Amino acid sequence: MTPVRIALAQINPVVGDIKGNLAIIKAVLAESQSSGADLVVFPELAITGYPPEDLLLKSDFVDANLRALKSLANSVRQCSAVVGFVDEQGGELYNAAAIIDEGEVKAVYHKHLLPNYGVFDEERYFEPGQGIILAKMGDLVFGVTVCEDLWWEHGPSAECASAGAELIVNINASPFHMGKGKQRQELLSARARANDVSYAYVNAVGGQDELVFDGGSCFVTRNGDVVARAGQFVADTLLFDLEPTGPPKVRTTTQEGLKVVNLAGPLDDGRAGIVHAVAPELSPEEEAYRALVLGVRDYLDKNGFKQALIGLSGGIDSALTACIAVEAIGAENVLGVCNPSGFTSGRSVDDAAKLASNLGIDMEVIAIAPIFEAMLTSLRPLFGDSAFGIAEENLQARIRGMLWMAISNKFGRIVLSTGNKSEMAVGYATLYGDMAGGFAVLKDVPKTLVYRIADLVNRDTELIPSSIIERPPTAELRPDQLDTDSLPPYDVLDPILQAYVEDDLSIDKIVAQGFDHEVVCRVVGMVDSAEYKRRQAPPGIKITDRAFGRDRRLPITNRYRPYL
Repeated sequence: MTPVRIALAQINPVVGDIKGNLAIIKAVLAESQSSGADLVVFPELAITGYPPEDLLLKSDFVDANLRALKSLANSVRQCSAVVGFVDEQGGELYNAAAIIDEGEVKAVYHKHLLPNYGVFDEERYFEPGQGIILAKMGDLVFGVTVCEDLWWEHGPSAECASAGAELIVNINASPFHMGKGKQRQELLSARARANDVSYAYVNAVGGQDELVFDGGSCFVTRNGDVVARAGQFVADTLLFDLEPTGPPKVRTTTQEGLKVVNLAGPLDDGRAGIVHAVAPELSPEEEAYRALVLGVRDYLDKNGFKQALIGLSGGIDSALTACIAVEAIGAENVLGVCNPSGFTSGRSVDDAAKLASNLGIDMEVIAIAPIFEAMLTSLRPLFGDSAFGIAEENLQARIRGMLWMAISNKFGRIVLSTGNKSEMAVGYATLYGDMAGGFAVLKDVPKTLVYRIADLVNRDTELIPSSIIERPPTAELRPDQLDTDSLPPYDVLDPILQAYVEDDLSIDKIVAQGFDHEVVCRVVGMVDSAEYKRRQAPPGIKITDRAFGRDRRLPITNRYRPYL
C-alpha cells in the first residue's frame, strides 16, 4: 500500500481578511506540496476566520468568501485539500468544508451539529447539514467532518466509519480554555477506539477578540494513540504518513445521503519517510501564560496597535501584565506609567521601577497628588466637610485612568488594563479608573492563578521582583489599605467564585463545600451587584471554562437575590 502524506495546516487567520487569509492558505499549500503532501487540511472557516459573527449577514462578505474558494481551487493542482469556508445554497448559509482536487471543488460537506452555548451562537447564522462524504485517495478512504460533529457520539464520524472510512478528517476552530486540550485528546482517543478509525484533527491558532485558538492539531490512531501532535499557540504544519490497511471498502448501499468522491492518488515516488513530531503537553500555568501572550499579540497586531501602555502600581497584577506585554510585542514597545498618590508608599514606586528595569521597558512617573488636591478643591463646595470615603478613593483611580488615556490619545499606545477576574467578579475595580483601557489582559485570570503564573515567569530569571510577589495586595487609595479590608482572602474568594460563576452552584451547595454561609452570601451579593461594571469593561482574553461576557450573560436589572 502506498502511504498518504497528510499535512495539517494549523494557521492563524484574521476574521474578515479574506484576501489575507487566502494568501496564507496558498503559501502553506505550496510549502506543503514541496514537502510531498498528498492532502493538505486547513481549519474550520479558514477563509473567513472564526467566528465571523454578523459579518455573515452581509451578502458581499459571503460572496467574497466564495470567490476566494474558487481562486484557491484553481491553485490546487499537485495535491488535494480540505478547507473551511461559508457555503450558500438557496439563500441559506452553511459552515462548510470543501474537498478540492485537480483544480476544482469535488465535494462540499456541511457541518451537522451547530454549537449554540457559551461563546458559540452558530444557529443564529447557519443551517445544519445532512449527509456524509467519503473521499478515496488511492487505497485510503477518509471522511470529512467539522468541529462539533466530532463531539457527537453517533454522528457523522460514526456514520463515515460504518460506511468504510479508515480516517476521519476533522477541521476545527476550537477556542482555548485551561484543560481543553486534554479534554479534546481524551475525546479523540475515545472516538477512535469506538469507531475503529483514525483521526486527523486540525485546529486554528491565534487570538480573536476575547478568544484564543491554541492549535494542538494531531493524528490519532484507531486504537487511540496520539502519534503526531503540533505545538500549542504557534502556527505550524504537521506532516504524517498514513499507510492504508487494505483495499478500500465503501459500503454505499448502507448509507442514505452518502457521497463518494475520487481524488488523485498519492505520490508513489519512493520518497523518504518522515519523523512524526509529538509536541509536549504544557502545564496549566504555561498554557494560560502562552494564551495570554498570544491573545495580546494578536489583538494588538490585528487591530493595528504597535505599542502599549500599562499603569505600573508596584503590584502583582500590573507586573504580570507588563511581562505578558513584553513577551507579546517587545520591551521597546511597552511603556510603564507610575502614578503615585499621597497614599502610595515609596516601596511601590521602587518595585515598579525595578520591574521596569528587569523587563527593559521605559517608565514615566507622574504624581497625581497635585491633581487630586485640585479636584478636591473644586468639589469642596459640594462635598463640604464630609468624611473621606469611596468617592475620594475612586477619584484617584480615575485621575490615573484619565492620564493613561491622554497618553494613549497623544501617542497611539493602547492602554492595557490590569484588573484580574477576582476583582472583576466582585466589582473591586473603579469604572473609568483602573478599568480604563482598550484591552483587559487578566480579565479572566483569578488572583490565585496570577500568582502561579508569576512564579512561572520567574522560573529561570527573577523578572517580577520578589518583593512584589510577597507583599499583601493593596490598592493604596487610603492609609494602610489592604485588599482583605474589603474582600475575603483570595484563597477563600477564588474557590467561591469558581463555584458560583463557573459552576453555577447554589449558595447551599457552596456552603456544603466547607465555606462560611455569611461569607458566601456576601461574595455572591457582590458578584450580582457588579454586573453593570463588567458590561463596561474592556474585552479580555478567555482562559477559563466560563468567562464574563459572551460565556455568562445575566441581566443588569435583576432582582433574583436568594440570599436576602
